[in-house]
Amino acid sequence: MKINDQAVKEILVQEKYVKPEDWRAAEEFAATNKTSAVSWLLEKGLLTNDLLGQAVAEWFHLPYADLNSHPPPRDQVLKIPEEVARRYRVVRYEETPQRVVITTDNPTLKDQRRVLTKLFAGRAVELMYSLPDDVSAVLREYRQKLATRFARIIAEQKRVAPEIIDEILADAFGLGASDIHFEPQEKEVIVRFRIDGVLREAGRIPSEYYGNIVNRIKVQAHLRIDEHWAAQDGAIRYVRETATADLRVSIVPTLEGETIALRLLSHYVRDFTLSDLGVAADQQALLSAASRKPFGMIVVAGPTGSGKTTTLYAVLQTLNRPEVNITTIEDPVEYRLPGVNQIQVNSQTGLTFSKGLRSIVRQDPNIILVGEIRDQETAEIAVNAALTGHLLLSTFHANDAATAMVRLLHLGIEPFLLASTLELVVAQRLVRKVCEQCRHSWRASPEQVAAVAPALRAHFPTETTLFKGKGCPKCGGSGYGGRIGLFEFIVITPALQTLLLQNPSAQQILAVVDKTSGYRSMFADGLRHVKNGLTTLEELVRVAAPS
Repeated sequence: MKINDQAVKEILVQEKYVKPEDWRAAEEFAATNKTSAVSWLLEKGLLTNDLLGQAVAEWFHLPYADLNSHPPPRDQVLKIPEEVARRYRVVRYEETPQRVVITTDNPTLKDQRRVLTKLFAGRAVELMYSLPDDVSAVLREYRQKLATRFARIIAEQKRVAPEIIDEILADAFGLGASDIHFEPQEKEVIVRFRIDGVLREAGRIPSEYYGNIVNRIKVQAHLRIDEHWAAQDGAIRYVRETATADLRVSIVPTLEGETIALRLLSHYVRDFTLSDLGVAADQQALLSAASRKPFGMIVVAGPTGSGKTTTLYAVLQTLNRPEVNITTIEDPVEYRLPGVNQIQVNSQTGLTFSKGLRSIVRQDPNIILVGEIRDQETAEIAVNAALTGHLLLSTFHANDAATAMVRLLHLGIEPFLLASTLELVVAQRLVRKVCEQCRHSWRASPEQVAAVAPALRAHFPTETTLFKGKGCPKCGGSGYGGRIGLFEFIVITPALQTLLLQNPSAQQILAVVDKTSGYRSMFADGLRHVKNGLTTLEELVRVAAPS
């Protein structure tokens, strides 16, 4: 059961888990940043998940069961029929010959106690409380491997293509995948999920069933089913239980058949803050100062899939107020944000970034978000919009912040215009976070650190405590769960404005960057996460070169 902030306030403040002044600060932050007060308390360390669980458990007059630290064995969990476990949100936590201890995140469900008493006739049933995310993680134990489910669907020979697609999508959403790839081989089709930026094989489908799967996806995405030798792009609206998501579909012909890539996009913007994304407090201050200006340009740079749009939407959530008009033009619209006018690029109707942006400017919004600056025309319109009284936010493909500024000049933007409008350039990457459930510390010697990358020895000259994941069911054995950003901020100072007039190189820009204005490289920012135990050295050097 999801408990709202008001209910949690009564629990935490009345039972003195949180000081009233801390709760007031949390409410103020939540109101400004469109987030929850509990998230802020957890982030600031004023509250832990264990304390939250204990507080809610007391509210229900039940003991607290920490499924995160003490997950029950899989064979014990599966002794409750799957239908009962999912319907009543129950997990078999402990048992003896005389009693069974069941934990749940919603002990108020109708008929829950009656069904459990009947299921465990002859033994006493005791209830405990666990946090919803922990219960959901344990309930994943009921899902069989995709290969097993594929075999069952094929054996039944009823609706093979629809059922296989449903099983794949259900797993992808449950595991938090961002992409699904269908890759045809000679005798079978490999299905892979991209989870936390890394591809994992999910299952294999016999080739003879793949044609129907391709056709079904094409029909749902409104694509031509008789076209097999041309690339096609489309979209699918997928509704699963109470959640809705948009799937961006890309189909490309290869020698072995048509490959399919599905990008999973949330229907509504997630409840995240800049802190959730990994933006440090000093960097948030820079971003806040730039976004409070009435006009100017903020650019977020990085490769595809580095979280640029997510960062800009976190900024938009702080700017989204009734007295402000915000309009976006994107390809695709990745998140829905209430109160914001969002435009989807459509090449078939001629609605491109440049044409759409030109029309947006005529409507004179306060804030404009351009999904991506791709060409000279879009860049010039964006700069002119920022020059004529609009705050403009956009993304750009570049490896780092300095290179982004150079590439914008190479697109043909006049140097004096860029110098006059650019306020802040942010570059970012994403690294995988250490799994919270199986996270443990270890002592790393300088030699062990240097084995990851020789340049790291200078940053860890003595033995130091680092963290990594052992691998557990929650993280699929990877030791990682979720991702966090590495950021590089360059504030446009008067010295940089003067330099931009001379068409400088990236090296020249870095030479005059004001280190006192919050600049640090993405690698240096990543070291902060490593030392705080959020990620590993291996992940850091995978995405950012040691400086």
